Amino acid sequence: MSLGAFHFLYPGWLLTVPPLLGWALWSLRRDRRSGGWASVVDAELLPALRLGAAERRSSPWVLIGIGWTLAALALAGPAWQRVQSAGYRAPDDWVVILDLSPSMSVGDVAPDRITRARYAIDDLLSAAQDARVGLIVFAGEAHTVVPLTSDVATIRSLLQPLSPAIMPEAGDEIAPALEGAGRLLRQALSRNASVIVFSDGFDDPDAGNAAAKTLRALGARVQVVGVGTVAGAPQLNAAGGFVQDSQGRSVLAHLPVDRLQALAAAGGGRYWSLEQMPALVAALQTQHANPLDTDAASAASDVDVWRNEGVWLLPVLLLMGVLIARRGWL
Repeated sequence: MSLGAFHFLYPGWLLTVPPLLGWALWSLRRDRRSGGWASVVDAELLPALRLGAAERRSSPWVLIGIGWTLAALALAGPAWQRVQSAGYRAPDDWVVILDLSPSMSVGDVAPDRITRARYAIDDLLSAAQDARVGLIVFAGEAHTVVPLTSDVATIRSLLQPLSPAIMPEAGDEIAPALEGAGRLLRQALSRNASVIVFSDGFDDPDAGNAAAKTLRALGARVQVVGVGTVAGAPQLNAAGGFVQDSQGRSVLAHLPVDRLQALAAAGGGRYWSLEQMPALVAALQTQHANPLDTDAASAASDVDVWRNEGVWLLPVLLLMGVLIARRGWL
């Protein structure tokens, strides 16, 4: 024990000691003087009524004073050494945004863009560990499939049926999806957040970049994964044929890398290709890691805390409580 390190964690409890000790001393003096009968028996008659044993009767007030003092010391939390304790760190929050516009059916990446995006998201879910994950899809409008949850199995089961064919409206507007991600993060009071967008492009770059900047202001980073190739491939229509322009030529769905990079930059993140998914997963896992963590396998950081040694006074207090409660004392 180091006397220089000795202190009380909650010193305010020591203020309860002087009033109780004063009351205990006053009560002890009163009992020794009259046995407590002076207030109800005439002073001239009291000496004749006293028994000799009463003069030697023990009083509980000494033990009460000592017990109260020890209790106050225990509550004050005496401490003189530090111990390692696991520190709490808020979980990471990942909001996944999946593009379900018609161009996601293009087959420039095998077997097609939407299937490859689902594979990539599945890899992301496998690495979630203790992170909370939410899922939003968009085409002409945005729809929240799953709010932030740690139930990764549910998200994985709902991910499989997602395809452009199930969307009720055509279009390619990403801004509503980013705004929906912001609402999820605010509702969850998120502190460590990332928004991961899987898209092959969108039609509202100005509104999308503005929404990404709003997410960045909330403390979230927008990571963008491009799904497809720059060369692109013919886009399919609802009938299963190819979309053609006014001259009868097939419309190619190119991957607008510049537009996707601009969205990531606006959201404080970066652009990733499908081949870079392992690097993205590693970045998400370390993005909010505590720099004091030395054990990479540890989910929480260790912190130094003062150990409350007041617990060692409890056996003494229990023993004194038994003595004070003896029959005939109170």
